[in-house]
Amino acid sequence: MKLTQSQHIRYLVQGAMIAALYAVLTMLAASLGWAYGPVQFRFSEALTILPVFTPAAIPGLAIGCFLSNLGSPLGIVDWVFGTLATLLAAIFTYQLRKIRVKNIPFLAPLPPIICNAVIVGIEIACCTPAGVFSWQVFSLVGFLSAALSVGAGELVVCYALGLPLAIALQKTGVVKRIFNLSNSNIV
Repeated sequence: MKLTQSQHIRYLVQGAMIAALYAVLTMLAASLGWAYGPVQFRFSEALTILPVFTPAAIPGLAIGCFLSNLGSPLGIVDWVFGTLATLLAAIFTYQLRKIRVKNIPFLAPLPPIICNAVIVGIEIACCTPAGVFSWQVFSLVGFLSAALSVGAGELVVCYALGLPLAIALQKTGVVKRIFNLSNSNIV
């Protein structure tokens, strides 16, 4: 389907707003020491529910994550792995958008939890104490520890903040106004 110029601009603006909001919320978490490393509680991960409502959230979340990870102590490694995890999670969340129970996208938070646990878990397991990435330092125990820690943080944020965000956006009708959706697009 070809987008009109107006639809294209709306898509770009939505994606840019999501990227900016993700970056700001991650910076807030970083100021509390919660954004990077094996224990992460990024408030911004609540936004990973947004691909349920618009495909513009896919590039928006990926760009927001990339921008946020520019401040990561792991540097370029986090730029690549963290952004990849968020991009894949957003794509998979979009794919699950129509699976709902009583119009609630209960499965939508799973892709960010799984993608971040696995991909960021590998990233952390492959980092030396000096923060240098090396496949030679990878260990299964290190991976499992990192994956469980990152996954637990994602689980809390995505289900305790993200899913209620989706429900609130739907119930208040804000999702229709922001993303220009009709009832047929939401279901």
